Parts: sequence; structure tokens; C-alpha cells
Amino acid sequence: MPTYDYHCKNCDHAFELFQSMSAGVKKKCPKCSKMTLERLIGTGAAVIFKGSGFYETDYRSKSYSSDKEADKKAAKESTESKSEKKTENKLEKKAEPKPAKDKAKAKKE
Repeated sequence: MPTYDYHCKNCDHAFELFQSMSAGVKKKCPKCSKMTLERLIGTGAAVIFKGSGFYETDYRSKSYSSDKEADKKAAKESTESKSEKKTENKLEKKAEPKPAKDKAKAKKE
């Protein structure tokens, strides 16, 4: 059942009323008893989950954030060291001279 906001034009009394959707709009103000009450248009309702147990990742702690940053730093360092090793291997391979093939041997084969 939704909650509706009401406002009295006569005495400026504002309040919320919990009533079913099929119930009619109230017209009589509970404070001044005049028939000047109007139902206000609300922004709508949304489902709000409070408490624990919905999703593990919804409300993460500060320690999770710090652990996540530490993991990122470790991963970055490991990728940097891997890329350094690759460049070293490439330099070593380029430094080694390749044996030249004899054109005569190539023709015989």
C-alpha cells in the first residue's frame, strides 16, 4: 500500500497518509475540518533494500577498497617486470648474429 502526501489549502496542514490504491482521495482536512484537502503528486516510490544479505558487493568495507588497490599495484608491478624481461630477451636475440646461408648450398638443396 502506498503512502500519499496531502496538503490543505485552507490551513496549510501537510501530512502523509498510508492508504490502499483503490481508496478514494480524501477531501476533508483532519486539522481544520474544511473540504480543501488535495492530494499531491509524488515523485514515485522506489524499492530500497536495507540491511545485509542482498549482494556481497553492495556495501563494501574500507578494507576491501584498500585490498583492491594493493592488488592493482601488485598486478601492475608484475606486468611491468614481465615487459622488462620481454624487452631484454628481444635485445639478446637481436645481438646474436645469424649464420649466413651460402647461395651455393641453397641451390644444391
